[in-house]
Amino acid sequence: MPSALPDGDPAPQDGSLPSSAAVGMAGRSLSIYLHVPFCRTRCGYCDFNTYTLPELGVPTPALPGPAPIRRTEPYDAWLHAALAEISLAGATLRALGDTRQVSTVFVGGGTPSLIGAAPLVELLERVRQEFGLTDDAEISTEANPESTDEEFLAGIAAGGFTRLSLGMQSAAPHVLRVLDRVHTPGRPAQVVRWAERAGLQHVNLDLIYGTPGESDDDLRDSVRTAIDAGVDHVSAYALIVEAGTRLARQVRSGELPMPDDDVLADRYLIVDEELSQAGFRWYEVSNWATADAARCRHNLAYWQGDDWWGIGPGAHSHVGGVRWWNVKFPAAYAGRLVGGESPAHAREVLSAESRQVEDVLLRLRLVDGLPRSAVAVTDDALQREVEDGLLDPSSLGSGALRLTLRGRLMADGLAVRLLG
Repeated sequence: MPSALPDGDPAPQDGSLPSSAAVGMAGRSLSIYLHVPFCRTRCGYCDFNTYTLPELGVPTPALPGPAPIRRTEPYDAWLHAALAEISLAGATLRALGDTRQVSTVFVGGGTPSLIGAAPLVELLERVRQEFGLTDDAEISTEANPESTDEEFLAGIAAGGFTRLSLGMQSAAPHVLRVLDRVHTPGRPAQVVRWAERAGLQHVNLDLIYGTPGESDDDLRDSVRTAIDAGVDHVSAYALIVEAGTRLARQVRSGELPMPDDDVLADRYLIVDEELSQAGFRWYEVSNWATADAARCRHNLAYWQGDDWWGIGPGAHSHVGGVRWWNVKFPAAYAGRLVGGESPAHAREVLSAESRQVEDVLLRLRLVDGLPRSAVAVTDDALQREVEDGLLDPSSLGSGALRLTLRGRLMADGLAVRLLG
């Protein structure tokens, strides 16, 4: 089941933000995240805030068809509530004097493709009405291969979407089985071809490495399959065993081994080697693109500390150092908005120190590096990190601390040392 929400201070029922959130607002971009909390099945490694129909009290067998979630009360309630929260977000930010248009929209989940194109386009249209979109706005949605077809892709492209992020995870059937993924290995490449025909500008494939039973050759084949599909962006993440998941229970019982840190590091090197040889360049520790234009600008907004409003059950938001998170369960989320209240469960106003820590942790992961001025460590301390092979030698004179390949493997530990 999904993990628990963090603690925080009470959030205002009307969703209002303190005036401090507006300080420096004009210098930050504004993004919208839209959370679709539905999945057909639950993957064994996933602890995201998503729900299958049986978990919501809806018997799946009674609703045949390719996307039964579209014909259920939980879906209708969620869609109406999400539209209402977008309007709440617009009114709240306008009350702070915010006149920014939205630069990026990202629909995640869950399984956005499971609900079809029409509701995603309707949500995007509400964002356009409330905020406006910049001329070069990046509009992305996640999708799962098995619930994505040509009609869906043509619908989102016609509605203004520019980018697709597809959950491939692996090309090895036995790895997909361990992950409880239900698509066939060749399906992602087929969806990529459909996306190109639909006119989507950019396509990303997500990979997971370190799954029990995966070999080096399995991973190489998966990366090469992603490259051969013709995408311009690949994300690759180490498998994490999250508490409360089916995978965690399998590891605890001895049915599956715990992923080994040394193996995960070796697998990362394989991913980077294969992608680099194919013309991809890393721009964040877990992300590679064929060109700057193919980078995911929505995720860059997170890493660079810009503003975003998260729409949907359990969604997190951040505006001007104020972070808040919505109630998790779809019925509770919808109930708040139907009652004219904010769905925020709690919030925190970040201190200057907390914002600096987050800035260092996130910006250090980017290829452009962390400004030298962001940390107070001595040049001698930085020289030791250079000698250990973690920082690029040019870092000491360029004003930006940039990771080496070895440094990418140890980025979190290095960030802690830089913070002193």
